[in-house]
Amino acid sequence: MEEKKELTCIGCPMGCQITVTLKDNMVTSVSGNTCKIGDTYAREEVTDPRRTVTSIMKVDGGELPVVSVKTKESIPKGLMFGVMEEIGAVKVNAPIAIGQILIENVAGTGVAVVATREIKEK
Repeated sequence: MEEKKELTCIGCPMGCQITVTLKDNMVTSVSGNTCKIGDTYAREEVTDPRRTVTSIMKVDGGELPVVSVKTKESIPKGLMFGVMEEIGAVKVNAPIAIGQILIENVAGTGVAVVATREIKEK
């Protein structure tokens, strides 16, 4: 049975309205995108949606009480709450460098959480 899904692309600022046609859970066509990014986004979004998680982590002994962080790669969308829970439970010690790995394998995803800001010691 053929199924159609309508998406708004978030791959670039254009925000194209994309139609994805699936048959037996396999993408058979993508239309409405104005660039290749839209095609890639649409195919991934309907078969394996992924997101980059951004958040903050508590800092001990730093000039600021928190540091901004993100997942180094996108993670399966369904694991976002587990990732956020683990990030919220961790407290790191200053100093912290931009790009420093703060969690190696967050929520068993195989993806690292890295700092996106430098935090100096008090």
